[in-house]
Amino acid sequence: MKVHFTPPNFKYLLPFAFLLLPFFTRAASILIPMDEEQKDHLKSYGIAFWTLKNGEEVEWLLNYRGGSFMTKYDKKIEDECKIRGVSYEVLADAKVNEIITEVSDPSVNMDVIKLEKAPKMAVYSPKNKLPWDDAVTLVLKYAEIPYDVVYDEEVIRGDLPKYDWLHLHHEDFTGQYSKFYGAFRYAQWYNDDVKIQEETARKLGFKKVSQMKLAVAQHIRDFCAGGGFLFAMCSGTDTFDIALAAANTDICGPMFDGDSADPDAQSKLDFTQTFAFQNFVLDMNPTSHQFSNIDVTATRQIERTRDFFTLFDFSAKWDVVPSMLTQNHDKVIKGFMGLTTAFNKKLLKPGVTIMGEMKTNNEARYIHGEYGKGQWTFYGGHDPEDYQHIVGDPPTDLKLHPNSPGYRLILNNVLFPAARKKKQKT
Repeated sequence: MKVHFTPPNFKYLLPFAFLLLPFFTRAASILIPMDEEQKDHLKSYGIAFWTLKNGEEVEWLLNYRGGSFMTKYDKKIEDECKIRGVSYEVLADAKVNEIITEVSDPSVNMDVIKLEKAPKMAVYSPKNKLPWDDAVTLVLKYAEIPYDVVYDEEVIRGDLPKYDWLHLHHEDFTGQYSKFYGAFRYAQWYNDDVKIQEETARKLGFKKVSQMKLAVAQHIRDFCAGGGFLFAMCSGTDTFDIALAAANTDICGPMFDGDSADPDAQSKLDFTQTFAFQNFVLDMNPTSHQFSNIDVTATRQIERTRDFFTLFDFSAKWDVVPSMLTQNHDKVIKGFMGLTTAFNKKLLKPGVTIMGEMKTNNEARYIHGEYGKGQWTFYGGHDPEDYQHIVGDPPTDLKLHPNSPGYRLILNNVLFPAARKKKQKT
């Protein structure tokens, strides 16, 4: 029997071929570049966080195009990038493989870190309105990264273990009300804050605000020791360590807590209790804005036009943690002041990693370390895009600064806890 083969009519098959074409040429990944091609660096972190919240992994390409993010293609992610105004590139498999090969090459200072789960975020911040803002809450809102607000009651109640990451708002853990007594003791907001703090202390069973703040600092210390990630700016950095060191003495004058400070307070400081600083000298003058000589604000003689600090270059394959925390499209960052502006390098503990410094002035601006199972980062200054933020100034409009290198350092810390744990090489 002879079988006749009838060739297919390609005229009718052609439309089906075009219908199937997208399935074979579909893009494999979305790249969010973090170099100068990115329209909005800050909202890019929000896209990465949003992707993690929706159960997808994100690859952080350390030192590749400014620390870019890459995730598998999903139209929802692409649409979200468009909605938020974030630059992105759609990549096919071949290009993805080319990038992974490049960053994995042992001869280049790049690496791939997998971000697996969005961290649960908390910001330690007062519930009452004060005449200043906080850079971290500003950028979290701008990047659309969700967080909970906690303060003394929640911390004392033991809520911190619910969270992975904690930011310390512009704060004074010594109980001296940010040492605003000299300039603002007659201001209504200052007196209202004192009243609220005193009422909270009594409610929580403390005789003094300084005792309550010490207990809060100790709870935060324990949170970090248990594996939490701590990020602090401005006076939330040095006053945290000062409070821990002064646990067994009284450093507050009568205008702060109703009785005199211990005249031997300096000699009773216990530097074994601190995270970052040691051998510092307290400033016991109640009208001074300084807490100790940790902060160099009062002594630095730097013109604004010359006020910059430089980020260190770390090995992405060997020094993974500081590499993540310093990802940026610019290694020279504009300086900015605060109640605590920068740290005296001579007072840093051994083992503290300096990630940003002004070498000519011997000051550290951005530092990191480990405590117990957790890690902490301290960043000097108040607002990376407001050089000298004054009490009562309006908050920074981040729509005007979507590519801020200084604000990027904050957001590096936000994503840091999402990284798959990778042992540091020795």
